[in-house]
Amino acid sequence: MEETSAVSSTGGIAEQKKRELDASFFKKGILVALFSSLMYGFYTAFITAGESSQLWLGWMSAISPTAFLAVFILPTVASAINDSASAIWALGITAKQGKLGDFGRTINTKPGIILIMSALVGGPIATVAYIIALSQAGTIVVPIAALNPAIGSILSRILYKQELGPRKIAGIAICVLAGLMIGSASLAGDSSSNMALGLALAFVAALGWGAEGCIAGYASCMIDTQIGITIRQCVSGVVELFVILPVFALVGGVSLGETYGYVGAAVTDLPTIACFIVSGFSAYKSFASWYRGNSMCGTALGMACNGTYTFVAPLVTWIVVGLIMNIEGYALAPIAWIAAVVMIVGILTIAVDPKELFGKKEAA
Repeated sequence: MEETSAVSSTGGIAEQKKRELDASFFKKGILVALFSSLMYGFYTAFITAGESSQLWLGWMSAISPTAFLAVFILPTVASAINDSASAIWALGITAKQGKLGDFGRTINTKPGIILIMSALVGGPIATVAYIIALSQAGTIVVPIAALNPAIGSILSRILYKQELGPRKIAGIAICVLAGLMIGSASLAGDSSSNMALGLALAFVAALGWGAEGCIAGYASCMIDTQIGITIRQCVSGVVELFVILPVFALVGGVSLGETYGYVGAAVTDLPTIACFIVSGFSAYKSFASWYRGNSMCGTALGMACNGTYTFVAPLVTWIVVGLIMNIEGYALAPIAWIAAVVMIVGILTIAVDPKELFGKKEAA
């Protein structure tokens, strides 16, 4: 009887230790997902800062703000440099971890090809749309771009026949309400003349990222996180630099020499490239931390924690560009801040089942 009691006691201690480790791992995952939101804020702030350098402002002052060059090509130059810098950061860290061989082998596998396809949607298309939206309307577009969890839920219902229960429908309705609040803020007299275009492109970004989440979900389960992030950033940087930019140049009637001249000038201008190096690293860390956080605390809760960038990104951009660089136009109206918080509530409602969340807390 004493031996049985001792074994039972030992088993109880082991089980308690396991619960403590699980709880610690879960809480760390939440912190990692929140860190991804912070780094997304720095990504948004510093790519905006790069487009606010003296070099960039000089370009913008020499052309009409509604010209194709100003609206589409120059923001795409910024996006291409940022994502190329992000890809270099990812490749360097992958090499440091001794995984470059795995990177090369993974590209030719079925999960690797699926990830490449999802990266084409979420990288070049969504990212370029997001950067153009930022350049045209400012950080008021950030909560609109954060609609991707709602869009992802709708696409999952269409593509995978996943059920949309009352909780997710309520969350989508809350997100739509937040979008309407942001739209009302855009009607202010001091809003950008290209506000409507910015908001529309932010929605395109949300659609692209929502689709990426649906497509990449299968592949990311079978690929090392670091390899997956490296594939994504490399695809995004290469396609933006060598496909999207030439297409825009052709459509806009701008020569390739002039287009890549802007790239060369930005890369060789220290204040400008310094901003893009920081924004590229921040983008890499944001996506990497997002994937890691999702694996630690669950995709749903990780998505909700990452979604706090609807508030963080405008705040960090206001601090970096508005206060430190002393450039006006980055202080949002109170209703936009309120809408960002409402959007977070909507994302949380879509992503997290209260029963599952409380269940995890009880298990902890």
